[in-house]
Amino acid sequence: WSCSSWKRRGRCAAPLPHWTPAPPSLSTPGRGRKVRGVCEGRPELGHPRGQRQPRRRVILVLAGGGGISCVLQDGEVFEKAGVNVSVVYGLLSEEAARQMRSRGKSLKAKDGKLPFCAMGVSSVIHPKNPHVPTMHFNYRYFEIEEADGTKQWWFGGGTDLTPTYLNEEDAVHFHKTLKEACDKHDLKLYPKYKKWCDDYFFIKHRGERRGIGGIFFDDMDSPSKEEVFQFVKSCAKAVVPCYVPIVKRHCHDSFTPEEKLWQQLRRGRYVEFNLVYDRGTKFGLLTPGSRIESILMSLPLTARWEYMHTPPESSKEAEILEVLRNPKDWVH
Repeated sequence: WSCSSWKRRGRCAAPLPHWTPAPPSLSTPGRGRKVRGVCEGRPELGHPRGQRQPRRRVILVLAGGGGISCVLQDGEVFEKAGVNVSVVYGLLSEEAARQMRSRGKSLKAKDGKLPFCAMGVSSVIHPKNPHVPTMHFNYRYFEIEEADGTKQWWFGGGTDLTPTYLNEEDAVHFHKTLKEACDKHDLKLYPKYKKWCDDYFFIKHRGERRGIGGIFFDDMDSPSKEEVFQFVKSCAKAVVPCYVPIVKRHCHDSFTPEEKLWQQLRRGRYVEFNLVYDRGTKFGLLTPGSRIESILMSLPLTARWEYMHTPPESSKEAEILEVLRNPKDWVH
């Protein structure tokens, strides 16, 4: 994790996750091609032969760092799924610095300038079937150089699940897998970061959470950089086993037009949180020269808002709302 080496050599010293961008010919719809990127190595989550391939875009950003944004769209299982891998550097905008200071960061600028470096990987997956939950994860490293040359660093991230309908078996599996990853390092971490996740993904103007949570943490800078990095890697490695079994279990479930409508309404809540409260989205939008398409990759392809929509009492829709308003302990 070296910011100076990125700026010195024009690339990151730490190896980014393995990624093999498809050649330009795969960026257009076609027949008989294997979906790569999000579904690489997992054809059961992509398209069978003869189906229309999703549009796939690979973008390399060179100014102020670099990265790759890959988006799978209009898939058979995933309506929209995106991955961002990035290493960026520059000077913090005043608004971004103010946002960090509001979290208790003591940032000493030199001539009003604060050099920073940030790197991370993030993904948001919005499935087509309303019985398959949306999943988001993000793990990142941030470093700031202060006026006297000292550097502040910290890690942040998390993984969370946003179902349209509640399935307790899925919720338990998801949280149990994340707990096992945390417990390898410290038994206190999962309950702490589970609560932080429930609190962070709270849509204040709705009085409900975005989903059923998971883990979330930020400003993690102890006990040492290497120990925190090992913890973050454990959390990142838990993403596939906590989510893919749920996708396989429900991707072929039947659903009604009414269930699809409820999914669209819940996606509206997802949009509201990301645009109003999410710190990562706000930081990206406040960073000069940032790539807006990559920042807004997390938004669903489709969503819906209906005036004064209230689900019937004792319905499946009301059941998920109860959990979103009153988070549960899924592993005890």
